[in-house]
Amino acid sequence: MNQVLFKDLGEKLPYKKVWDYQEQLLKQNVTIKAWNREAIATGLAVKVQDGGTIETLTIETRQILNYLLFVEHSPVYTLGKSGDASNILISNEDREAKGIDFFKINRGGDITFHGPGQLVGYPILDLEAFRTDLGWYLRSLEEVIILTMKEYGLNGMRSSGETGVWLDADIPGKERKICAMGIRCSRWITMHGLAFNINTDLNYFSYIIPCGIVNKQVTSLQKELGRGVSMKEVKEKVKRNFQLVFDALLQDWA
Repeated sequence: MNQVLFKDLGEKLPYKKVWDYQEQLLKQNVTIKAWNREAIATGLAVKVQDGGTIETLTIETRQILNYLLFVEHSPVYTLGKSGDASNILISNEDREAKGIDFFKINRGGDITFHGPGQLVGYPILDLEAFRTDLGWYLRSLEEVIILTMKEYGLNGMRSSGETGVWLDADIPGKERKICAMGIRCSRWITMHGLAFNINTDLNYFSYIIPCGIVNKQVTSLQKELGRGVSMKEVKEKVKRNFQLVFDALLQDWA
């Protein structure tokens, strides 16, 4: 069972601040991984002491830490590295007037929205400690949300050829996406993650073609259940299901 450090960053955080934080954690782990590989390859280091005495020292490997971050962003559209800017239907002037930020970022996927009432989860995991398979990783993230939705009596499902979690994905005209996903992976260390609509204002999605997928809707737990949902309650369910699916132990991290 892998230990994963958990931190809830809070509400209405600017996207760039959290993006930079993710990059910092990823780079730290990539650096440690490179150090460990060199240590394993060489086994010994040579240290020259004062007076010219040479002493050999065994190199000890350093621990790579896994993280799971939760956050609610202030309103922002993000476009993946292979995304199509034509899927943004609002002008820059109108977007800025509505207080919505925009970033072109280094994850996979197309355009999506983050904002209040949406649970965003960022796992920074070393997949070499789990399973080195990006398809498995994405399906596992989807399973976390599918299990969480089941606790609310909703049948979350996958849509063939598309990432994320949907309702009625197999009924043309009724497909509704409730959780978007996009990741980056460097030396098997992940960042970015999932965006689960809880009490999200879905009007923000009307200014984009979400994930570049036409003629399909976006929904939220609030819309599907017909009532507001406790974000605290959802977070606890997602955490529990994350531990189950990834066979991991979450530890609160200050």
